[in-house]
Amino acid sequence: MNLRSLDLNLLVILDALLDEAHVSRAADRIGLSQPAASAALQRCRHLFRDELLERGRGTMRLTPKAEALRAPLKSLLVEVTDLIDPPEIPLCDIRQTLRITMADYPALLVIAPLQGRLQQSAPGIDLVIQPWHGAEAARMALVDGTSDLAVSVFPPAEDDLHREKLATEHYVVAMRVGHPASDGFGLGMWLRYPHIIVSGRGDTRTPLDAELASRGLTRRVGLVVPNFQMVRTILQSSDMIAMLPSRVLQDTGDLISFPPPIPVSGFPIHLAWHQRRSKDVALQHIANILGELLH
Repeated sequence: MNLRSLDLNLLVILDALLDEAHVSRAADRIGLSQPAASAALQRCRHLFRDELLERGRGTMRLTPKAEALRAPLKSLLVEVTDLIDPPEIPLCDIRQTLRITMADYPALLVIAPLQGRLQQSAPGIDLVIQPWHGAEAARMALVDGTSDLAVSVFPPAEDDLHREKLATEHYVVAMRVGHPASDGFGLGMWLRYPHIIVSGRGDTRTPLDAELASRGLTRRVGLVVPNFQMVRTILQSSDMIAMLPSRVLQDTGDLISFPPPIPVSGFPIHLAWHQRRSKDVALQHIANILGELLH
């Protein structure tokens, strides 16, 4: 049998015909004219090589073949419906693992509250926080399906990703309380002390260095670390200085911060996923929580 020639709508009509054992009532049930339902019955008879409905005394009755078809036909139609338009599973019953790519900032801010929210709303959702290899790697992971969600800077591109801008972050200059540069902080004080750079690739220069060079200035980069989590302890115990996203310093009473002494551009924070996942209930639930936490 050539399945390409089979019209699934024909099976829907057959289901109504077998339920009603009456052409006119079956036609009314599914919104067809009586002649159209009769024509569909003839096509079903040809398909199954059986009369399916036979005339009895003033009514119609199902043939043994039709009776045998009723249960598997209903099961098949339910399976097709679930495949095309699956029923929504309650969040509390979902069992699913989702992979999220993000740097340790903003992961430092959101993972604990995200997990707490999931314990209440969707305890069967498990998370994998994937290593950070940069924004382009995060974008490609969403495209090729090795990551489900990502938080990063995602400029527009032709890649079928859904992007949501959650916030715009700005930088501050951070140092320990009592740092010698804190008294009369300015450009000279800022450049007098060694700086910490956060770079997962080990970069020793950033766009800030290019901006300083355009002004005939330089800074000393005394330390490069792979994540923001290390910076706080180093700042507390040294005279080093770091320029950090402002939210990294939330609840850090042992550090103080100042606006950069020269203009420094901030950056947007985006949440992204592939459009093919737009109906994934678990993914959308986590995306909503992340959006609230980072907004």
